Amino acid sequence: MSLAPPTPRWRERLHIVIFEADTAGGKAFDVALLIAIVASVLCVLLESVATIDRQYRQALILAEWVFTVLFTIEYILRLLSVGKPWRYALSFLGVVDLLAILPTYISLLLPGSQSLVVVRALRLLRVFRIFKLRRFLAEAEALKRALLNSRAKITVFLSSVLVCVVITGAAMHLIEGSKSGFTSIPQSMYWAIVTMTTVGYGDIAPVTPLGKGMAALIMVFGYSMIVVPTGIISAEIASANARISTQACPECSREGHDANAVHCKFCGARL
Repeated sequence: MSLAPPTPRWRERLHIVIFEADTAGGKAFDVALLIAIVASVLCVLLESVATIDRQYRQALILAEWVFTVLFTIEYILRLLSVGKPWRYALSFLGVVDLLAILPTYISLLLPGSQSLVVVRALRLLRVFRIFKLRRFLAEAEALKRALLNSRAKITVFLSSVLVCVVITGAAMHLIEGSKSGFTSIPQSMYWAIVTMTTVGYGDIAPVTPLGKGMAALIMVFGYSMIVVPTGIISAEIASANARISTQACPECSREGHDANAVHCKFCGARL
């Protein structure tokens, strides 16, 4: 029976600093990372303001490239610090980390795409783990499980809504016609969605008594529709009672383990 080779000391230390916030070094690294993320997102926001962009364009571009290089080095170090890099790369946070650096490089070919780096704001979700906000971690895990467990019910619900939108769109196209702006069934479906979600842009509106009556029914249906997904998810959340640890797996870097877990529930590695 062959035993797995021991984890190199350098990778173990690197993993503790990058993925764990239990040590002073790890917490300092994560706090510095959060500050850099906020600063980089702020640079993108300021760059979108015309007056600021004209005056500080070169400084903002330089800052964006500095942050991108730093985040690229950090991403590579994260891959090196885990035993199974591909698991981290395919995880939610791994994909977010990659998407956080790609837009700047893509902007060399497609100018303007650097605005997509605001996806870095998703990396701020690590704040709950860094500062050991276990209550928030548990609630986030419960919400994730509730969404996953109720995905079949939500799919059926959305399918039913889509069928109603198609039928309503076809009916309104027949009742109102092109004179009222319902020039086609897809256009009428757009109106049905806007009305059902109680947005009501007002760019298209029925004028006939029958059309107005149907619009009133759709509005009432839209209000009652809000209760359904809320009830489904609330029921799943009520049945969830998770105690979550802030520890990250040294092999796949996944989080969300039970507080008393000894092994990773995703890859089986010892925590």
